[in-house]
Amino acid sequence: MTSTPRRAVCPGSYDPVTVGHIDVFRRAAALFDEVVVAILHNPAKQGTFTVEERVALIHDEVADLGNVRVEAFANRLVVDVCTEVGAQVLLKGLRGETDFSYEWPMGLMNRHLTGVETLFMPGDTRYEHISSSLVKEVARFGGDITGLVPDAVRTALVERLPRA
Repeated sequence: MTSTPRRAVCPGSYDPVTVGHIDVFRRAAALFDEVVVAILHNPAKQGTFTVEERVALIHDEVADLGNVRVEAFANRLVVDVCTEVGAQVLLKGLRGETDFSYEWPMGLMNRHLTGVETLFMPGDTRYEHISSSLVKEVARFGGDITGLVPDAVRTALVERLPRA
């Protein structure tokens, strides 16, 4: 038995968080002692939601999970976030081959830099067509995003985005 908690970081911009992201957080919570949902952002870039709004929206969706915390980190490498929070693992949800092709070299680089391992969790196939950018585009053109994002995110997104 080890006294070191098994801690994973789930990094992303989460602008906005989708039901696919929430699914990965919940599944990760069952596998690790602690999951840190790390909202990585560049303060020089304007997002659809502020970082504080993203933290609150995600927190509301995982509040029932005692081992998931949501934190924001700016202008740093995700491996440095892992070191800061004491995480041994980066956990990335994958929707398909395109995600894998994008994430694979980053996982290798992250291991090269600090030794942190990247684990890939296959996404639930019900959500493989959902991405934050597609959700925003559908909402911008008046499409129904019900079921693609949590209800609170849907309401906030519809209010926030100008209609095209």
